[in-house]
Amino acid sequence: MMFKRSTIQLLRFPFSFFLMPVFWFALSCVEGIDAAKAILIFFIVHILLYPSSNGYNSYMDRDTDSIGGIEHPMAPEKELFYVTVMMDILAIGLSLLVSLFFTGLLTCYIICSRLYSYRGVRLKKYPVIGYLTVILNQGGLMFLMVYMGAGISQDAAVPWAGVLAACFLIGGFYPITQVYQHVSDKRDGVQTISMLLGRKGTFLFSAVLYLAAFAVLFLYYSQQGRLLFFGVLQIFFLPVLVYFFYWVSKVWQNVAMADFAHTMRMNWIASTCTNLGFITILILHYFG
Repeated sequence: MMFKRSTIQLLRFPFSFFLMPVFWFALSCVEGIDAAKAILIFFIVHILLYPSSNGYNSYMDRDTDSIGGIEHPMAPEKELFYVTVMMDILAIGLSLLVSLFFTGLLTCYIICSRLYSYRGVRLKKYPVIGYLTVILNQGGLMFLMVYMGAGISQDAAVPWAGVLAACFLIGGFYPITQVYQHVSDKRDGVQTISMLLGRKGTFLFSAVLYLAAFAVLFLYYSQQGRLLFFGVLQIFFLPVLVYFFYWVSKVWQNVAMADFAHTMRMNWIASTCTNLGFITILILHYFG
């Protein structure tokens, strides 16, 4: 079956890469990984769940300006909606192979994602509620899904510091993705957290959230007796800091530099470095 080019584009598969650090972080915290379930969860989340959520959001928004990962989005067609529904059904069906608890969390994520975008509710138009919906689901809920789903033991205690750190990591990342969309969001009747903070305020807010995330990570790894892991993460995060402060200096001189090109470059650098950092920690945890 061949899907339309607009459908494939608006599912935004590459955008899953930006959200992948939470998966690797949660997996690196698991004591005793069920490899088959970990692979299945990766497929469900990054090939089905995230693209479906992106596609449904694009179907509702009908963006004509740049969106996350796409500079020139195509117009969505009805096929996109049907594909997102099929992907959700397949995700739920496969999730039953993980556990009923995982299926419950996955279903909760899908419902929140739809309420976030659906025109009849549209949580995304409220800056604080919309922001909390994203960070709690893409951060905390996703950490729980991976941690509880990929472990051999189903009775493992939840590391709530990890859940909190995941929320803060997404909380620092998400406003930056909105910083260039103020005009199009306002035209659509949406007020994002970035619009509420302003462009310069968005950078300051994101910096504070990332500091909070690393403070929690320091405490978590310290309690685990694994401060080496925290040090490894700092090394991988250095390129992110360098580019972030370079970009901030540009925006402070001219707010027009908070544009699509710089945002995407920041996203790719941050996601690549953070993914590699947590993958390295995962390797050290099990093979070091």
